[in-house]
Amino acid sequence: MTTLSYAGYILALIGGLVLVILGLLSILGSPFLAFSPLTALGGLVEGVVGVIIGIICMIGAKYVANLAWAIVLLILGIVGGGPGGLLVVLGALLGLISSLARGRHLP
Repeated sequence: MTTLSYAGYILALIGGLVLVILGLLSILGSPFLAFSPLTALGGLVEGVVGVIIGIICMIGAKYVANLAWAIVLLILGIVGGGPGGLLVVLGALLGLISSLARGRHLP
């Protein structure tokens, strides 16, 4: 693993962790929005999706130097959004650059 892909790994891992933490906070905060059921349901769904995307990003961060995983993490970071998604996107871009610079596109 090169230095660039290692930096991408760290960024994607931290971003996935931030996505999980923010998703859990959103899930825990959704019952307090019970006065508006649609808002509470939206917060719950957003939290569950954030946790799922964060877990996938934390698992995929190990393979950020692989071209396919870098693209998957890039898409997941965009979908996840927020500060965690931004870190995942930056990590995926570093992994993508590292993969393309090495010239190894296939696993």
